[in-house]
Amino acid sequence: MSPPRPGSKTTQIAARMGNEGGILANEYSASRVKVLHANISRCGISNVALTHFDGRVFGAALPECFDAILLDAPCSGEGVVRKDPDALKNWSPESNAEIALTQRELIDSAFHALRPGGTLVYSTCTLNRQENEEVVNGLLARYPQAVQVLPLGSLFPQASEALTDEGFLHVFPQIFDCEGFFVARLRKTAAIEPLPAPGYKVGKFPFTPLKTRESAAVIAAAAAVGLQWSAEHTLWQRDKEIWLFPQALEALFGKVRFSRIGIRLAETHNKGYRWQHEAVIALAAPAAPFALTQAEAEEWYRGRDVYPETLPEKDDAIVTYQGAPLGLAKKVGSRLKNSYPRELVRDGKLFSKKA
Repeated sequence: MSPPRPGSKTTQIAARMGNEGGILANEYSASRVKVLHANISRCGISNVALTHFDGRVFGAALPECFDAILLDAPCSGEGVVRKDPDALKNWSPESNAEIALTQRELIDSAFHALRPGGTLVYSTCTLNRQENEEVVNGLLARYPQAVQVLPLGSLFPQASEALTDEGFLHVFPQIFDCEGFFVARLRKTAAIEPLPAPGYKVGKFPFTPLKTRESAAVIAAAAAVGLQWSAEHTLWQRDKEIWLFPQALEALFGKVRFSRIGIRLAETHNKGYRWQHEAVIALAAPAAPFALTQAEAEEWYRGRDVYPETLPEKDDAIVTYQGAPLGLAKKVGSRLKNSYPRELVRDGKLFSKKA
């Protein structure tokens, strides 16, 4: 069984935050970073930055910078054995001990990166105490004056059935007829001694902020095609590319190397701006969206031009289906020219039933 596609937790957190504030999503696996970005872009998320590091660097690199941290730790995967018989293929006591050591280092790094008053959630999809309770209890023992357990007995109905004496959730498959997992929620109550500063060099940040006049021109041009964003985002430029960054993460610029920040808004050219698909999906707020029928939406997703019975008034129009933006179309004669990215084009049956 293939591993789950990355980004489910990041996208759900971003949705709860309403694209406000900032999220730093770190993915250790290089092969998953590109897929993580694709899922974030597909969901219209603009407040996320991506990094690709060993999570043990964050405590030293970004001391007490975050209001909340979710540490979804690597684990032995014992909790998913019902759906994936191969989950325990490489299981051994020695492997569990090695994983638990990494987990203890990761949770210590995360706790150093957390601000006083902030919340740390530690989770795994495994069952043994060595990778769960013992990892968290080790942190409690190291910083007894700086950490408080926030019990999870009321997290959802009947959560108390899986509650440990410490207040953690340790869910075994037979309790709720589901996969097994573990969750602990902690609050940092006081500052702690920082770790030694890292010795690596980040390099020059490749973006420059747009000046006030330039920003105003971009904002006005974007509004003309139906793109809007909040004051919690700022405009930056790299060569001919215009990017929109979450302001909440600007304090981290120059401290770590990013794989991706925010969204690529547009590319400049001699006639104005070429708006990017990910920006349209994330920022579409047209005063008069052009709604497609189901048949027209299917043609759009297949990368084909659309020939509606009536055409939009403006040459550039954000096309929608059931209220959701599909992309930016250009009126050319009697058709709407399709701008859907080639790598996203899909064939076959796209809708399960008639709208």
